[in-house]
Amino acid sequence: MKAFTACRTESSRDEIWLLQHPPVYTQGVACKPEHLLYNPGIPVVRTDRGGQITYHGPGQIIAYLLLDIRRLKLGVRELVRKMEGAVIDLLQQYDVRAEGRMDAPGVYVEGAKIAALGLKITNGCCYHGLALNVQMDLAPFEAINPCGYPDLRVTQTRDLGITDGLETLSIKLSERLQARVRSAFESVSASKTEVTLP
Repeated sequence: MKAFTACRTESSRDEIWLLQHPPVYTQGVACKPEHLLYNPGIPVVRTDRGGQITYHGPGQIIAYLLLDIRRLKLGVRELVRKMEGAVIDLLQQYDVRAEGRMDAPGVYVEGAKIAALGLKITNGCCYHGLALNVQMDLAPFEAINPCGYPDLRVTQTRDLGITDGLETLSIKLSERLQARVRSAFESVSASKTEVTLP
């Protein structure tokens, strides 16, 4: 992501990368060490994104957004709302009511976090993105204060009765992310930005 962003030009296309990580805790630049309550043997990686600590593992969709937000004329808060909105749109398709929170970026279902967000902005471009819990082992979250919030519950789509798996949800999430970003792109008439998947 760093290399991609560092080599961007004004004509570089925007991209969304979809993937899964092996088990890992990632810490944002301002992460406080006390948010890792204990380590059950999972690697801890410090990153350059915003936010505190979270967990990534198999069964979780990672969507990295590599966008020229200056070209899209998107502010950081607006982009965060669009990312949250894409997840909310996706869950709504399954009759699951979700919401964002102004005090804690991410997406929540009945107070439990289902998607975490974290971005890095450099030279008018962003990378990192969001993580959506689908069908994973949630136990590693018990060893941390997720995103810096003690006793924050987490959930996943499988536990909400959604039977579609990673592949289907990845496609649907990417479509909704593109739709949300495209709405910003379409308002910038002079731009030739494309949002693509690798």
